[in-house]
Amino acid sequence: MTGKTSSAGRRSDTRVSRNIKLTLEYEGTNYHGWQTQAGSGQATVQETLEKAFATLAHGPVKVHGSSRTDAGVHALAYVCNVVTDSPIPPAAWAPALNHILPEDIRVLSSGEAAPDFHARFSAIGKIYSYRILNRRAPSALHRHAAWHVNLRLNMRAMRSAAEHLIGRHDFSAFRAAGCSASSPVRTLKAVIIRKSADMIEIRLEADSFLQYMVRNITGTLVEVGLGRFQPGDVKQMLLSCDRRTAGRTAPAHGLYLVRVLYTE
Repeated sequence: MTGKTSSAGRRSDTRVSRNIKLTLEYEGTNYHGWQTQAGSGQATVQETLEKAFATLAHGPVKVHGSSRTDAGVHALAYVCNVVTDSPIPPAAWAPALNHILPEDIRVLSSGEAAPDFHARFSAIGKIYSYRILNRRAPSALHRHAAWHVNLRLNMRAMRSAAEHLIGRHDFSAFRAAGCSASSPVRTLKAVIIRKSADMIEIRLEADSFLQYMVRNITGTLVEVGLGRFQPGDVKQMLLSCDRRTAGRTAPAHGLYLVRVLYTE
């Protein structure tokens, strides 16, 4: 913020706009996804963050998100940005926001970004993780954090099936019926499936994802793991471009946005 003297001889303030980049961690259980839904009466992460930001900035702001996570989906490092002329130093936004945000949303870091940085349009890729609790008994601790599958999954078959998904494909068979993306073609760079004790993690990296794409892929891989599909069936699903040929949609609460990728 800089000062100048007006024609009346009084000192006034000229505010400088800054583009603030925030990295968030949140538990999505209590939110109807990221995006504000005016008039719905349901809390979203974006709306909650904008209200907190407005309290500190003493005026309304627009927070731009990197991904439209669904209701119940969690984030480990969600990126968003907001342009503000508030004099609060860029690095001070994180502790200030954490002081007033609910405990299930936390700002991990804040800083000044380039004026042309946009959390969504500047991204070159995303990494998601899906967690499956694979044991007979359900969990009291992970009931909102992992999909409970009580039958043993065949990890080798799941990994074999996942190999067919790697590369640039038309993922129409794995997109939501209401997906609004102009093109169903995406480049899936990696699918890593690993297990630690009773917890299975499916980690996917792509240039971008279609609506429900991760959850539909996960549901299909689980059905392969249960023997309801053969690994080679996944290739035919891709070629069919028909959502009806693929497996179920995995529930939202096992999904995590791990990282948003940028060139910087």
